[in-house]
Amino acid sequence: MQLSGNHILITGGTSGIGAALAEAFHRQGNTVGICGRRIQRLHEIQARLPRLKVLACDLSHDAGRRALLEWAQGEMPQLNVLVNNAGIQRDIDFTEGLDEYLHGDSEIAINLQSPIELTGLFAPLLRKNPRPALINVSSGLGFVPASAMPVYSATKAAMHAFTMAIRLQFEKVGVKVYELIPPALDTELNPAGRAKRGGFKANLSAEEYVAAVLKGLAEDLPEIGFEGSLKFINASKRELDEIFKMMNKGW
Repeated sequence: MQLSGNHILITGGTSGIGAALAEAFHRQGNTVGICGRRIQRLHEIQARLPRLKVLACDLSHDAGRRALLEWAQGEMPQLNVLVNNAGIQRDIDFTEGLDEYLHGDSEIAINLQSPIELTGLFAPLLRKNPRPALINVSSGLGFVPASAMPVYSATKAAMHAFTMAIRLQFEKVGVKVYELIPPALDTELNPAGRAKRGGFKANLSAEEYVAAVLKGLAEDLPEIGFEGSLKFINASKRELDEIFKMMNKGW
């Protein structure tokens, strides 16, 4: 993938991987737009990156996804790269019943349904412009699930399968499809769960992972992991089972 001269839209761009990607792509000379639910954070990032385009939006429902497309058609008609990054993560214990799952933002709506629908909504716009690409963010937990985060892990496993499948579809029409597979990072994802685990720290920043992402995109790698997630991507089924047991020890 060419790293400059693109028109790139990143969902969930107010923190973590999304914000780090926005800054990195901005430095590379791309036109970058981001969306997110936190208006104040959008303005703070825009203040640092004056050419950045921002939209406050909620992608958990169909109206928000269609509003994003309408905005992009007007503000970024040359859009050629969509980054499906927006996501949430929650600890959910199903042994206590269904209430914990039902009371809170839907990981299925935000992590899975939204990127699936945005892929279809944005496909005609991407295909109209040169060097089109779709970048989906999954997770190492899509390969080795975490028992504390079963729904999040399931959505990311589904995103991996979805990305593999549509890569062949889009190959026929000249759209490149990449999957970012990050390991655990020190971001704002799942603050309640991190606090429950004693203030969990991964000792790996989103910026460090994004540096690896840019290198992988430049090399046209279809799947881009880093450190721990690289081991997951390349592991055998037997190795994945052993990693699962070790990672979820004590659950």
